[in-house]
Amino acid sequence: MHRMDWDDLRFFYAIARAGSVRGAALKMKVNHSTVLRRISAFEKKLGVRLFDRLPTGYVMTTAGEEVLESAARIDEEITTLDRRMFGRDSTLSGELRVTMPGVLSGSLITPILADFSRDYPGVELEIAIATEPFNLSKREADVAIRMTNKPPEHLMGHRILRYVKSVYASVDYLEKHDLDNPSSCQWIGWGDAESKPGWVKESDFSEVPLRHKMNNEYAQLEAAKAGMGLTMLPCFMGDKEIMLRRVPPGSVIPSVEIWVLAHVDLRHTVRVRTFMSYIVERMECYRDLLEGKCPIT
Repeated sequence: MHRMDWDDLRFFYAIARAGSVRGAALKMKVNHSTVLRRISAFEKKLGVRLFDRLPTGYVMTTAGEEVLESAARIDEEITTLDRRMFGRDSTLSGELRVTMPGVLSGSLITPILADFSRDYPGVELEIAIATEPFNLSKREADVAIRMTNKPPEHLMGHRILRYVKSVYASVDYLEKHDLDNPSSCQWIGWGDAESKPGWVKESDFSEVPLRHKMNNEYAQLEAAKAGMGLTMLPCFMGDKEIMLRRVPPGSVIPSVEIWVLAHVDLRHTVRVRTFMSYIVERMECYRDLLEGKCPIT
Protein backbone atom coordinates (compact mmCIF):
# COMPACT_ATOMS: atom_id res chain seq x y z
CA MET A 1 0.00 0.00 0.00
CA HIS A 2 1.22 3.47 -0.84
CA ARG A 3 1.96 5.91 1.96
CA MET A 4 -0.67 8.58 2.55
CA ASP A 5 0.30 12.21 2.37
CA TRP A 6 -1.45 15.19 3.87
CA ASP A 7 -2.26 16.70 0.49
CA ASP A 8 -4.42 13.67 -0.35
CA LEU A 9 -6.07 13.84 3.06
CA ARG A 10 -6.84 17.54 2.63
CA PHE A 11 -8.96 16.85 -0.44
CA PHE A 12 -10.64 13.91 1.24
CA TYR A 13 -11.34 15.94 4.38
CA ALA A 14 -12.75 18.84 2.36
CA ILE A 15 -15.30 16.56 0.64
CA ALA A 16 -16.13 14.84 3.94
CA ARG A 17 -16.91 18.20 5.56
CA ALA A 18 -18.70 19.77 2.59
CA GLY A 19 -20.59 16.66 1.47
CA SER A 20 -20.02 17.53 -2.17
CA VAL A 21 -17.28 18.08 -4.71
CA ARG A 22 -18.56 21.59 -5.40
CA GLY A 23 -18.42 22.53 -1.71
CA ALA A 24 -14.92 21.10 -1.40
CA ALA A 25 -13.77 23.01 -4.48
CA LEU A 26 -15.07 26.28 -3.05
CA LYS A 27 -13.41 25.59 0.28
CA MET A 28 -10.05 24.76 -1.29
CA LYS A 29 -10.28 27.45 -3.97
CA VAL A 30 -9.72 25.04 -6.84
CA ASN A 31 -11.95 23.92 -9.68
CA HIS A 32 -14.43 21.04 -9.61
CA SER A 33 -12.35 18.77 -11.87
CA THR A 34 -9.28 19.10 -9.65
CA VAL A 35 -11.18 17.75 -6.64
CA LEU A 36 -12.63 14.88 -8.69
CA ARG A 37 -9.21 13.96 -10.04
CA ARG A 38 -7.50 14.12 -6.64
CA ILE A 39 -10.08 12.05 -4.76
CA SER A 40 -10.21 9.42 -7.52
CA ALA A 41 -6.41 9.15 -7.47
CA PHE A 42 -6.46 8.87 -3.67
CA GLU A 43 -9.00 6.04 -3.75
CA LYS A 44 -6.97 4.26 -6.42
CA LYS A 45 -3.81 4.66 -4.36
CA LEU A 46 -5.50 3.16 -1.29
CA GLY A 47 -7.36 0.49 -3.23
CA VAL A 48 -10.66 1.29 -1.47
CA ARG A 49 -13.71 3.40 -2.18
CA LEU A 50 -14.00 6.27 0.31
CA PHE A 51 -17.29 7.74 -0.89
CA ASP A 52 -20.50 6.50 -2.45
CA ARG A 53 -21.51 8.94 -5.18
CA LEU A 54 -25.24 9.58 -4.73
CA PRO A 55 -27.53 12.15 -6.41
CA THR A 56 -27.83 13.92 -3.04
CA GLY A 57 -24.06 14.15 -2.57
CA TYR A 58 -21.02 12.19 -1.44
CA VAL A 59 -21.63 9.72 1.42
CA MET A 60 -18.69 8.14 3.19
CA THR A 61 -18.18 4.40 3.11
CA THR A 62 -17.00 2.46 6.18
CA ALA A 63 -13.43 2.83 4.94
CA GLY A 64 -14.01 6.56 4.50
CA GLU A 65 -15.19 6.90 8.08
CA GLU A 66 -12.00 5.24 9.32
CA VAL A 67 -9.87 7.62 7.28
CA LEU A 68 -11.94 10.56 8.52
CA GLU A 69 -11.01 9.94 12.17
CA SER A 70 -7.32 10.19 11.37
CA ALA A 71 -7.79 13.10 8.97
CA ALA A 72 -9.69 15.09 11.60
CA ARG A 73 -6.93 14.55 14.20
CA ILE A 74 -4.19 15.49 11.74
CA ASP A 75 -6.11 18.57 10.61
CA GLU A 76 -6.55 19.72 14.21
CA GLU A 77 -2.85 19.26 14.99
CA ILE A 78 -1.69 21.05 11.83
CA THR A 79 -4.18 23.89 12.36
CA THR A 80 -3.08 24.33 15.97
CA LEU A 81 0.59 24.36 14.99
CA ASP A 82 -0.10 26.80 12.15
CA ARG A 83 -2.06 29.10 14.47
CA ARG A 84 0.68 29.06 17.11
CA MET A 85 3.43 29.76 14.59
CA PHE A 86 1.40 32.62 13.11
CA GLY A 87 0.91 33.86 16.67
CA ARG A 88 4.68 34.27 17.03
CA ASP A 89 4.94 36.49 13.97
CA SER A 90 6.34 39.85 15.08
CA THR A 91 6.30 41.58 11.69
CA LEU A 92 3.86 44.23 10.54
CA SER A 93 3.55 42.67 7.11
CA GLY A 94 2.01 39.66 5.41
CA GLU A 95 -1.53 38.40 4.88
CA LEU A 96 -4.34 39.12 7.32
CA ARG A 97 -7.67 37.35 6.87
CA VAL A 98 -10.64 39.29 8.24
CA THR A 99 -14.29 38.24 8.29
CA MET A 100 -17.38 40.31 9.01
CA PRO A 101 -21.12 40.35 8.25
CA GLY A 102 -22.22 42.23 5.16
CA VAL A 103 -24.22 44.78 7.12
CA LEU A 104 -21.01 46.06 8.75
CA SER A 105 -19.08 46.30 5.51
CA GLY A 106 -20.20 48.85 2.92
CA SER A 107 -19.83 52.46 3.91
CA LEU A 108 -19.20 51.70 7.60
CA ILE A 109 -16.01 49.62 7.73
CA THR A 110 -14.75 49.68 4.14
CA PRO A 111 -13.37 53.27 4.49
CA ILE A 112 -11.54 52.13 7.64
CA LEU A 113 -10.03 49.21 5.72
CA ALA A 114 -8.91 51.58 2.97
CA ASP A 115 -7.20 53.85 5.51
CA PHE A 116 -5.56 50.86 7.22
CA SER A 117 -4.16 49.65 3.90
CA ARG A 118 -2.64 53.07 3.25
CA ASP A 119 -1.19 53.34 6.77
CA TYR A 120 0.17 49.77 6.77
CA PRO A 121 1.02 48.94 3.14
CA GLY A 122 2.91 45.81 4.16
CA VAL A 123 -0.26 44.08 5.36
CA GLU A 124 -2.25 42.25 2.68
CA LEU A 125 -5.92 42.22 3.66
CA GLU A 126 -8.17 39.33 2.66
CA ILE A 127 -11.76 40.27 3.52
CA ALA A 128 -14.49 37.62 3.71
CA ILE A 129 -18.10 38.81 3.99
CA ALA A 130 -20.04 35.99 5.61
CA THR A 131 -23.52 35.36 7.01
CA GLU A 132 -22.23 32.58 9.30
CA PRO A 133 -19.31 33.05 11.73
CA PHE A 134 -15.96 31.75 10.52
CA ASN A 135 -14.14 29.30 12.79
CA LEU A 136 -11.12 31.18 14.13
CA SER A 137 -9.77 28.05 15.81
CA LYS A 138 -9.53 26.47 12.34
CA ARG A 139 -7.86 29.65 11.03
CA GLU A 140 -10.67 30.24 8.58
CA ALA A 141 -9.90 33.86 9.48
CA ASP A 142 -7.39 35.66 11.71
CA VAL A 143 -9.73 38.42 12.89
CA ALA A 144 -13.52 38.53 13.06
CA ILE A 145 -15.72 41.59 13.43
CA ARG A 146 -18.95 40.21 14.84
CA MET A 147 -22.35 41.33 16.01
CA THR A 148 -22.93 39.31 19.17
CA ASN A 149 -23.71 39.69 22.85
CA LYS A 150 -21.78 36.53 23.77
CA PRO A 151 -18.42 36.17 22.04
CA PRO A 152 -16.82 32.71 22.48
CA GLU A 153 -14.67 32.42 25.60
CA HIS A 154 -11.66 31.06 23.69
CA LEU A 155 -11.37 34.29 21.69
CA MET A 156 -9.76 37.52 22.81
CA GLY A 157 -11.09 40.85 21.70
CA HIS A 158 -12.57 44.26 22.27
CA ARG A 159 -16.18 45.28 22.65
CA ILE A 160 -16.73 48.31 20.47
CA LEU A 161 -20.29 49.27 21.43
CA ARG A 162 -23.93 48.25 21.18
CA TYR A 163 -25.65 49.68 18.11
CA VAL A 164 -29.32 50.62 17.93
CA LYS A 165 -32.05 50.28 15.30
CA SER A 166 -35.20 52.17 14.42
CA VAL A 167 -38.16 52.14 12.04
CA TYR A 168 -37.72 53.81 8.63
CA ALA A 169 -39.83 54.65 5.61
CA SER A 170 -39.37 56.84 2.56
CA VAL A 171 -40.37 60.50 2.71
CA ASP A 172 -42.94 59.83 0.00
CA TYR A 173 -44.40 56.85 1.87
CA LEU A 174 -44.84 58.89 5.05
CA GLU A 175 -46.63 61.64 3.11
CA LYS A 176 -49.08 59.22 1.50
CA HIS A 177 -49.91 56.93 4.45
CA ASP A 178 -51.76 57.57 7.68
CA LEU A 179 -49.76 56.11 10.56
CA ASP A 180 -52.80 56.45 12.82
CA ASN A 181 -54.54 53.92 10.59
CA PRO A 182 -52.39 50.75 10.81
CA SER A 183 -54.28 49.00 8.02
CA SER A 184 -53.15 51.67 5.55
CA CYS A 185 -49.46 50.80 6.10
CA GLN A 186 -47.36 47.67 5.92
CA TRP A 187 -44.12 46.29 7.25
CA ILE A 188 -41.56 44.76 4.91
CA GLY A 189 -41.04 41.31 6.41
CA TRP A 190 -37.68 39.70 7.23
CA GLY A 191 -38.70 36.09 6.55
CA ASP A 192 -40.21 35.33 9.95
CA ALA A 193 -42.55 32.33 10.18
CA GLU A 194 -45.05 34.09 12.45
CA SER A 195 -47.35 36.86 11.28
CA LYS A 196 -46.37 39.12 14.17
CA PRO A 197 -42.74 38.43 15.17
CA GLY A 198 -41.10 39.88 18.26
CA TRP A 199 -39.42 42.77 16.45
CA VAL A 200 -42.86 43.99 15.29
CA LYS A 201 -44.35 43.63 18.77
CA GLU A 202 -41.54 45.63 20.38
CA SER A 203 -41.90 48.47 17.91
CA ASP A 204 -44.23 51.48 18.05
CA PHE A 205 -46.22 49.94 15.18
CA SER A 206 -47.27 46.54 16.48
CA GLU A 207 -50.65 46.73 14.69
CA VAL A 208 -49.24 47.40 11.23
CA PRO A 209 -49.55 44.23 9.09
CA LEU A 210 -46.46 42.49 7.76
CA ARG A 211 -46.16 41.69 4.05
CA HIS A 212 -43.47 40.26 1.78
CA LYS A 213 -40.11 38.84 2.92
CA MET A 214 -36.57 40.12 2.45
CA ASN A 215 -33.80 38.62 4.56
CA ASN A 216 -31.10 41.14 3.71
CA GLU A 217 -30.51 44.60 5.18
CA TYR A 218 -29.54 46.20 1.89
CA ALA A 219 -32.60 44.76 0.14
CA GLN A 220 -34.77 46.13 2.96
CA LEU A 221 -33.08 49.50 2.64
CA GLU A 222 -33.69 49.74 -1.09
CA ALA A 223 -37.28 48.48 -0.75
CA ALA A 224 -38.03 51.14 1.85
CA LYS A 225 -36.48 53.85 -0.34
CA ALA A 226 -38.72 52.68 -3.17
CA GLY A 227 -41.80 53.12 -0.98
CA MET A 228 -42.59 49.48 -0.26
CA GLY A 229 -43.33 49.99 3.42
CA LEU A 230 -41.84 50.30 6.90
CA THR A 231 -38.54 48.62 7.71
CA MET A 232 -36.55 48.01 10.89
CA LEU A 233 -32.92 48.89 10.22
CA PRO A 234 -29.74 49.72 12.13
CA CYS A 235 -29.53 53.47 12.58
CA PHE A 236 -26.05 53.47 11.04
CA MET A 237 -27.77 52.47 7.79
CA GLY A 238 -31.09 54.31 7.93
CA ASP A 239 -29.84 57.64 9.27
CA LYS A 240 -27.42 58.07 6.35
CA GLU A 241 -30.11 57.79 3.67
CA ILE A 242 -31.49 61.13 2.50
CA MET A 243 -34.58 59.41 1.06
CA LEU A 244 -35.50 57.80 4.39
CA ARG A 245 -36.82 59.15 7.65
CA ARG A 246 -37.37 57.58 11.00
CA VAL A 247 -41.06 56.92 11.39
CA PRO A 248 -42.40 59.15 14.19
CA PRO A 249 -41.86 59.04 17.11
CA GLY A 250 -38.45 57.84 15.89
CA SER A 251 -37.70 55.64 18.90
CA VAL A 252 -34.49 53.63 18.96
CA ILE A 253 -34.26 50.00 20.08
CA PRO A 254 -30.99 48.59 21.46
CA SER A 255 -29.67 45.81 19.26
CA VAL A 256 -26.52 43.70 19.70
CA GLU A 257 -22.91 44.49 20.48
CA ILE A 258 -20.13 44.82 17.94
CA TRP A 259 -16.87 43.04 18.77
CA VAL A 260 -13.50 42.64 17.07
CA LEU A 261 -12.11 39.19 17.94
CA ALA A 262 -9.14 36.89 17.34
CA HIS A 263 -7.96 33.55 18.69
CA VAL A 264 -5.96 33.85 21.91
CA ASP A 265 -2.99 32.15 20.21
CA LEU A 266 -2.65 35.24 18.00
CA ARG A 267 -2.38 37.73 20.87
CA HIS A 268 1.32 38.38 20.13
CA THR A 269 0.93 38.73 16.36
CA VAL A 270 1.72 42.36 15.64
CA ARG A 271 -0.48 42.79 12.57
CA VAL A 272 -3.45 41.22 14.39
CA ARG A 273 -3.06 43.48 17.43
CA THR A 274 -2.46 46.54 15.26
CA PHE A 275 -5.49 45.87 13.08
CA MET A 276 -7.79 45.24 16.06
CA SER A 277 -6.70 48.44 17.80
CA TYR A 278 -7.10 50.38 14.55
CA ILE A 279 -10.68 49.12 14.11
CA VAL A 280 -11.63 49.96 17.70
CA GLU A 281 -10.17 53.47 17.49
CA ARG A 282 -11.73 54.31 14.14
CA MET A 283 -15.13 52.80 14.99
CA GLU A 284 -15.24 55.13 17.97
CA CYS A 285 -15.57 57.96 15.43
CA TYR A 286 -18.90 56.42 14.40
CA ARG A 287 -20.26 56.17 17.94
CA ASP A 288 -23.01 58.78 17.50
CA LEU A 289 -24.14 57.20 14.23
CA LEU A 290 -24.14 53.68 15.69
CA GLU A 291 -25.98 54.81 18.80
CA GLY A 292 -28.67 56.59 16.78
CA LYS A 293 -27.76 60.15 17.60
CA CYS A 294 -27.61 61.40 14.00
CA PRO A 295 -31.18 61.24 12.61
CA ILE A 296 -32.07 63.22 9.50
CA THR A 297 -34.82 65.67 10.41
